[in-house]
Amino acid sequence: MNVKKVPNVPGSPALSALLKLGVIGGLGLYCIGTSMYNVDGGHRAIVFNRFTEGTHFKIPLFERAIIYDVRSRPYVENSQTGSNDLQTVTIGLRVLTRPMGDRLPEIYRTLGQNYGERVLPSIINETLKAVVAQYNASHLITQREAVSREIRKIVTERAAKFNIALDDVSITNLKFGKEFTEAIEKKQVAAQEAERAKFIVEKAEQDKKSAIIRAQGEAKSAQLIGQAIANNEAFITLRKIEAAREIAQTIAKSANKVYLNSSDLLISKQ
Repeated sequence: MNVKKVPNVPGSPALSALLKLGVIGGLGLYCIGTSMYNVDGGHRAIVFNRFTEGTHFKIPLFERAIIYDVRSRPYVENSQTGSNDLQTVTIGLRVLTRPMGDRLPEIYRTLGQNYGERVLPSIINETLKAVVAQYNASHLITQREAVSREIRKIVTERAAKFNIALDDVSITNLKFGKEFTEAIEKKQVAAQEAERAKFIVEKAEQDKKSAIIRAQGEAKSAQLIGQAIANNEAFITLRKIEAAREIAQTIAKSANKVYLNSSDLLISKQ
């Protein structure tokens, strides 16, 4: 079987140059694309130096940008511990945390990118247990602001040692064991009953004083009327006229008419 060889046909110089130009251009675009990266607002990047927001260049295949979010983010931790009087306490703490922007290289070397998950749980739990153990359960309620200040101070100082800033620290939850909660409720009920009893006693005292004042007023009024009668007989006549007028008005408004003589109306003809 005879196989015929097909002679090689050399390509045109223009086509070869175009292919080379395309390859070089593609590599150039790839290098440019991989050497540029963008840092969004509220973030920082680490290569060899720290970079703020904006577009920057890096050496492809040799440099890698590490992006950190430097905005404050909430973190909540709940811890169950014991008070000084051995009561079970469940306390929740909420912090607003962010990395210190000027310490990002050190944070990356020591903690990595998930710095919060590595540090915050242990710091918060240890602080809550240490502070709560210094107070009785009832004092945790009455002195809550002082407890919150002490927790905030310790947690902030310990987080700063790991180059983590805390913008806000607040207690979000404070619960006690069933026995202590029931005791508190009974105490509140007893206090309410005591206040109610105190109110009843005070009201009785006020009613008593009012009755005495009213009796004194009536006695004084009777005394004045007696003096008026003794000094002026016309006063009795005036009172008879007023009484007769009231009786007449009552009869006039009544559906059943009753006729009375003048003596019944306390009016004597003279």
